[in-house]
Order: sequence, then structure tokens, then C-alpha cells
Amino acid sequence: MEKTEAIEDTKVPVVDRAEAEPRRWTTTRVELWAFYVYYIGNNGLSGFNFGPSQFQNLLFLAGYDPSHPPFTAACGAGTDCVLPYLGRVRDVNSIVLLTNGISFALQAAVLLIIGAWADYGSWRPNITIFFTILAVAVSFAWLGVEDASRWKAGVALYILGRWSMHRIHPAFPGLARDLANVQESAGRVESGDKSAEEHANLESMERNRISNVSFAVSSAGEIIILAIMVGVLKGLKSDASTENNTKAFSVLIAFSGGVWLLCALPWFFLEKRRPGLALPPDASMLTIGFKQTYIAFRECMRLKQTFLYLIFYFLMGDVLNTTVTVIGTLQNSVVSYSTLQLTLLLIVGIVTQGLGIYLFWLVQKRFQIPTKTMLCFNVLWILILTVWGLIGIHTDKFGFKHVWEIWLYQAYYGLMVCPWYAYSQTMISEVSPLPQMFLFFALFSVVGKTSAFIGPLVSSAIITASGNNDNYPFAFLFTLCVPCLSCEHSSLTLWPACAPIRRYDERHTSGALSTVFLYLVDVEKSRKECEEFVLAEAKRDAFADAVVA
Repeated sequence: MEKTEAIEDTKVPVVDRAEAEPRRWTTTRVELWAFYVYYIGNNGLSGFNFGPSQFQNLLFLAGYDPSHPPFTAACGAGTDCVLPYLGRVRDVNSIVLLTNGISFALQAAVLLIIGAWADYGSWRPNITIFFTILAVAVSFAWLGVEDASRWKAGVALYILGRWSMHRIHPAFPGLARDLANVQESAGRVESGDKSAEEHANLESMERNRISNVSFAVSSAGEIIILAIMVGVLKGLKSDASTENNTKAFSVLIAFSGGVWLLCALPWFFLEKRRPGLALPPDASMLTIGFKQTYIAFRECMRLKQTFLYLIFYFLMGDVLNTTVTVIGTLQNSVVSYSTLQLTLLLIVGIVTQGLGIYLFWLVQKRFQIPTKTMLCFNVLWILILTVWGLIGIHTDKFGFKHVWEIWLYQAYYGLMVCPWYAYSQTMISEVSPLPQMFLFFALFSVVGKTSAFIGPLVSSAIITASGNNDNYPFAFLFTLCVPCLSCEHSSLTLWPACAPIRRYDERHTSGALSTVFLYLVDVEKSRKECEEFVLAEAKRDAFADAVVA
């Protein structure tokens, strides 16, 4: 059965959800909280915080001052620090960025193979379990890397640690769709008591709620974990010597892994194995990822709004991922790799992160602000972050070069930048066809990982070419994310602040590439395109949309 709804004087097909996707599950409060608790463990402390810091710490301890003959003078505060790596002598910050790029490239390759598996049968829970166990194993493996002589083993663990960071965020659209109130709303659409547009807005707000609450709960749990870590560091006397500090890094990484496993267990047992699509007869589990990625890219040309957001996601993801990595390398140097200082900084960052994400959600809920508008507002603050680093190219007074700046950065990043991780993911669900939600999340992940390895590789080359000026990558990052072409069209009152930058952008028009694509995305048109896409693909059977029990 098919229904139609008039949107902008156009008849839009609306798929009867009861026929397109039989409802066998209702999201319970217990299952939803198991999802939230999983993110307390999968908080990034091992793979994205202490792991990279320990890696850079080992490089610093193993490196030498290039103003002296190789390996005759150790690196010190205020001196350059280099090490032979992949065929040439490189600055340690450049090595971190280069290795980060390699890690993201491997992640993109793996996602091409397994990214679509979550759409078929009941594979997704198994994928989550596998990558969680792998990440926990890598965390404990760091206990065997506690001195500079083993920095090459640190390279492998760094890459594996970031590679194994598996996010279950694509599960939240299904959790939102199966909430009792959303199912009741869908039933009212079926009976003609509610418009499809009203239902779509309700489901969108529920997706935003689950996404934002998951990050807020994760932040609250992470604060407790970090507070315990401060006690662990006091017990290890991490500030007593370099050896103690290096050992403390590995202990914290292993502790993070143990907490992750503990927090993951409820989700492993309580997640409902919702049915997926049937595997097409001409495909296998090894080839379906490539086939589906090809189909998704091909269909994105028909899904114009999805394609526009894909371009934006590629560019802005590159900007933010690389910016955070560059700042992280500067931060580690500024605090001299102190585990205690880094832990205290993380506490500030996580407190403000939870506060920032929840405040964004409260404002959105109070004024019923669309996801896209919230994301546009968030992107402005990412731009300011790149300007902050850009200033430091030619001065030592500013640009993430002082301890007070690092403290300020952690608070700023948490309050104004971290909402990106919630809203950018929710926006994917706003512009993706429902039956292939996991496939399109995988597609965006592949694109995100691709951009994430390009940025660090380019930044590494920039640092090397600039004579080891660690702030030079911000020039590249700033140029990618300047949103001034969209300033004059936006309804946000803050956009006029871009006026001075617009004059710069007239000479550097490529800088407008990222956010201008976000501005062009029309969510209402995207819903129409996705509905038409689902109906057309059901007739062509391109995705083999039979449901597996």
C-alpha cells in the first residue's frame, strides 16, 4: 500500500512502514540505557586521548635534538625533536600526523569491506562485539610498552587502537524509530490522523534526543573515570620521574580498556537483534561492502541533498579531525607529556563537553530548532578554533603555545565544538534512506576516514616543508572551512561577524567549500528524494530489500 503527501505542491510517495519494515521490537528504557552506558566505556580515552599521548611521549623520549649530531643530545623543552621514520628524519609531531593518516586509511579500507554488513541479517551486534574486544585487547597490550626503546611497537598499537575504535552510533536511528511514542505516531499517520511531515519532525527530535543524551551520559561517566585515574596517578607517583610518567600512561590506557569492557556487557546482552536485509543472490559477505558502497555513491547522484551533505561532511570532517590532532600534539608538548596534567585537562574538557552538548539540546528542544540550523551554528566555532591556531604561525604569544591556552582550549572545545559529534551524525540520519541507514552511515564513515587521513598527511608534509613550524597546518585547515559565502544568506545573527573574513575569502574562494555545501542542503527535499528512492529501489530490487527474520 502506498500513500502520498503534498509537499511544496508536489506529490511525494510515502512508504507504508508497516509493510516496508515489519515491527517486531519496541525500544525499552533498559535497552536505551544500555546504549548510553556503552558510550561511557567507548569514550575515546584509550584510543584517542592517552594512546596518542603515550605514542608521542615515546617518540619524544626516543628522539634527538637536530641541532646536534644524531642521537647525541636528547630532546628538551624548547628544542626541536626529530626521529628517522619511513625513510627520512621527521619532526615527532609530523610523525604523529603521518601515522594518524595511515591509521585512518586502514580504517577506510576495512569499512569498505565490512561497513555494509550491519544492514544484512543480524550481523551488527557481532561486529560491535568483535571490535570492542579488539580495542580492549590493544588497551591492555600497552602495558608491555613502557619505555622509549619500544616506540616502534607503540606505532603498531597506536594504529590498531584507532583502527579498532568502533562506533555503534548508526544504531540510534533504529532505536528512535522503535520508541513507543514514535510507533504510535506512525500508526496515526497510517490512519490519516497525523501528517507524515509532523511524524518526520517527531522522529527527528527523538533522534536528536538519543544522540545528545548518549554523549551527555558518556561525558558524565567519563568524569568519574578520570577522577579515579587521578587517584591512580597519585598512587603511581607519576610526577616523580620520567619513567613513572611513561608507565602511568600505559596503566591509564589499560584501565580505560577494562572500563570499556565492563560498560559494553549490558549492551551485548540487551540489544535486540533487529532483522536486516537479505543478502543479494549475486553477492557474498566479502563483496557486498564494495557493491553497496558503489551503489550508494551511484544513488547519491540521485539523492542530491545527501550528496551535498556528503561533500560537506568530507571537508569539515577533515578540518575538525586534523585540527584536533594538531592541537593534541601541541598540547602534549606544552604540558611536557605529564599524565596528571593531561588527565586534569581532560576532566575540564569532558565536564564542558557534557554541559555543551546538553545545553545545545535544551535550546534545540525549547525552540524546536532544526538539526541543520544547530549544525550551522556549531560550525562557526570550529572556524574560530582554526583562526586561533593560525595566529600562532608568526608569534609565540598565542596559538596553543602556553599552558593557560590549553586550559582555555579544553573548555572552549567542550562547550562549543563537541556538539559537532552529535549533530553531524544526526544530520546523516536526516538525509539517508531508512532501509539502508547502516549502509549510508558506512558510506559517510568511509568518506570521513578518507578525509581524516588526507588532512594529517597534508599537515605532516606542511610541517616538514615549513622547517618544523607546527602551527602552519592551520593555514590549510582555515582555508578549507571559511563559511563566508554562506554568511550573507544565513538567518543566524552571528554570521555578520564573518564580514572581515569575507574580504579575505574573496582572494581564497576555496575556503568556502565546506559550509556552503551545508547551507545548500534542503532537509525537506531530502525526505522527498529518500522516499522516492526507496520506492524506486524496491521495484528495481537493487538492495535486495527482503527482510531476514
